[in-house]
Amino acid sequence: MIPGRLYRWAALACLAAGLAAGCAGRATGGSGAGAAPSRAAAAAVAAIQNTGSDTLLNLALAWAERYMSDRPEVRISVTGGGSGTGIASLINGTVQIANASREMSAEEFAQARKNGITPVRFTVALDAIAVVANLRNPVSGLTLQQLSDMYTGRLTRWKEVGGPSWPVVLLSRESNSGTYVYFLEQVVRLGNSKSKDLFSPETLLMPSSQGISSEVQQNPNAIGYDGLGYVTSEQKVIAVARTPAGPYVAPSARTVLDKSYPIARPLFMYTAGEPAGAVKAYLDWVMGDGQKIVKEVGFVPLSGGGE
Repeated sequence: MIPGRLYRWAALACLAAGLAAGCAGRATGGSGAGAAPSRAAAAAVAAIQNTGSDTLLNLALAWAERYMSDRPEVRISVTGGGSGTGIASLINGTVQIANASREMSAEEFAQARKNGITPVRFTVALDAIAVVANLRNPVSGLTLQQLSDMYTGRLTRWKEVGGPSWPVVLLSRESNSGTYVYFLEQVVRLGNSKSKDLFSPETLLMPSSQGISSEVQQNPNAIGYDGLGYVTSEQKVIAVARTPAGPYVAPSARTVLDKSYPIARPLFMYTAGEPAGAVKAYLDWVMGDGQKIVKEVGFVPLSGGGE
């Protein structure tokens, strides 16, 4: 099992220190991969900048470590910051690969084309957004409508969904997160493109998956959501149903693949135009042999390859 927390902490340390250019090599602990090449070899080293989704960060770091360990002629720098950050970097031409846990918007595509860039999307893994609560919370299942009502502020106490008379403390990722956007569109607005529902003003916006996890563990009133790869045994996972009639389904690789879990999504990498050279070779590997790592990190491998 790959130590996902090690990747997250090392990546954050690199970001805080402003060492993004070499972050992947240090965060993943690769011996030859993270070392600076000699001047004679520098010209032959292919550098790939990979930025974006915090949901994908642990997986992207694991991919980079494994790939560089076998190919010392490639250096892959991996940083987070959110899907919006990665997409903006792609639009500005500062990265070769943008990680995203949501699709690019029409406005982002238009801005990219204005800059002479045609984004190309690759589905690289699958994910479930797990709804999590404190272990002391007796509530074990919620419908999509109940989740929407909670996150818009229409339901404010756990007793309204069969729990104790505790106030509901809402936790969410920040608005730059692709997970935030997906949860807003598919849960808060229930997939209705005409809905204007928003997160309750009482929602606490957390800067990271670790922030949600920590608050859920400490606060018996809290409810949050996160990518499947970030769920730990110190959180209670809430089963989710499309209707009150059920079934109430827990997130897992099986329920993502059979589409029974209602809050599942693909995860993406975007390139500026059709990839070539080292970038193409890396993406081919990610969607081939790299899929073995997806399950190790806690996400769901592709059932039939990327696109």
